[in-house]
Amino acid sequence: MAGHSKWANIKHRKGAQDAKRAKLFTKLIKEVAVATKEGGPDPDANPRLRMAIKNARKASVPKDRIEGAISKGSGNDGTTWDDVTFEGYAPNGIAVFVEALTDNNNRTVANVRSYFNKYNGSMGKSGSVDYMFERKGIFIFPMGSHDEEELTMELLDGGLEDIENDGENFIATCAFEDYGNLNAKIEELGIDAESSLNRIPSTTLSLDVEAAKSVLKLIDIIEDDDDVQQVFHNMEMTDEILESM
Repeated sequence: MAGHSKWANIKHRKGAQDAKRAKLFTKLIKEVAVATKEGGPDPDANPRLRMAIKNARKASVPKDRIEGAISKGSGNDGTTWDDVTFEGYAPNGIAVFVEALTDNNNRTVANVRSYFNKYNGSMGKSGSVDYMFERKGIFIFPMGSHDEEELTMELLDGGLEDIENDGENFIATCAFEDYGNLNAKIEELGIDAESSLNRIPSTTLSLDVEAAKSVLKLIDIIEDDDDVQQVFHNMEMTDEILESM
């Protein structure tokens, strides 16, 4: 089973997003638009859109804004959203991978580069840190009365790679390519899960609390940008670091 650091990193990102509700709305709506552009407006045939709509509803995004985002993604208003990624290093050699959705690539590039520069990081070329991460589908849901062994056997049919728990929730992981299959299996079992596509570091680096704070300053300012959807890094989120936040 996967180690503590993976769960801590995912939990940290989720907590950071939950703390920024207004910006979270913007990010969720963009994700609906881009998912529509990528796979079409029918959520039954588009797992990414189905996930985006579900996550938007969980965050209480109004129905009309979700429908408007689907319309945008279909090209009905002339807006073009592009998936863009950025790679680089935070202080102390921590690898950083940024996923963004933008209607103005020049603006987004300039902004992200300025964050790296201001907070003592360095933005690298495409491929400079990508190889350090594996793209995975992540599903988080309450343990409830589920028997872990029985649940694991059921989810293996949907492409499950790994399942662990933190005492309250299960976290199920699958390959990026199996996201749609595992999502369908979880829905078939009647489980209400939060889901996302994540980049999991193959290895993590440990820092002391003070060094970690300089990394988290950069992560926070990047996450705060309206165009940025998710930020991934390979710093181990130890209990000491989490407590210091």
